[in-house]
Amino acid sequence: MTVGLPAVGLGTHGIAEGAIESALRAGYRLIDTAVSYGNEEQVGAELRASGIERERVQIVTKLAGRDHGFRETFAACRASLRRLGLTYLDLYLIHWPNPHLDRYVDSWRAMIELRELGLVRAIGVSNFTERHLTRLVSETGEAPAVNQIELHPAWRQDGLRSVHAGLGIATMAWSPLGRLATEVPPAVARIAGERGWSPQQVVLGWHAGIGSVPVPRSSHPARQAENLTVHDTLTAHELAAIADLPQERLWDADPESFRDW
Repeated sequence: MTVGLPAVGLGTHGIAEGAIESALRAGYRLIDTAVSYGNEEQVGAELRASGIERERVQIVTKLAGRDHGFRETFAACRASLRRLGLTYLDLYLIHWPNPHLDRYVDSWRAMIELRELGLVRAIGVSNFTERHLTRLVSETGEAPAVNQIELHPAWRQDGLRSVHAGLGIATMAWSPLGRLATEVPPAVARIAGERGWSPQQVVLGWHAGIGSVPVPRSSHPARQAENLTVHDTLTAHELAAIADLPQERLWDADPESFRDW
């Protein structure tokens, strides 16, 4: 199963009122939300206020941990559609695998049916490891279209991205800019200076170079516009320089133990 995605999307966790509409007007065509963000109503309202035709925008939302299970997933999807004010989702993701519940395969089976019913156009997961992905494929015969994961130069996930490539899974990146708001790595600063780019544009160029779809979050129109402008991918030399950064998760959220509710 494949899905076509824009080069950059908008993350909406904690985003300010009006920021989604301004992003849509700036040219964003991929909007990422989730039940746990508590802003599906805002996304739907600002999509309608923007005047952009529904068919031109891809809306992504995610199944919360409390809604894992076959019947629960059907009910949760319909509830998300009501809150968004939509008749279908472009991409529906299982937010976290919640292995302690051991119900993500049941949810995956429900999502396959939701797609067949036309309520969802594409289905995927978020924060799944190789073990979780392998189990989905072995028990249902179908790989996710997308796995949205923490991904930035300080947490490259090379091994998991290789698994994605082997299974035909698109990689979407949450927190794609890492700690740039507080700390710019020297390699990123050097490339930014040489290219005349901002550090944010360098990191987004890194994402383009490795083939991931970043969903940076911003409520500021100028920054939204800047993030949308991915000038070019980085050279192999530049990618190698950034690959030398120490590796560390931003958050203490190991998918093997994290409990999403």
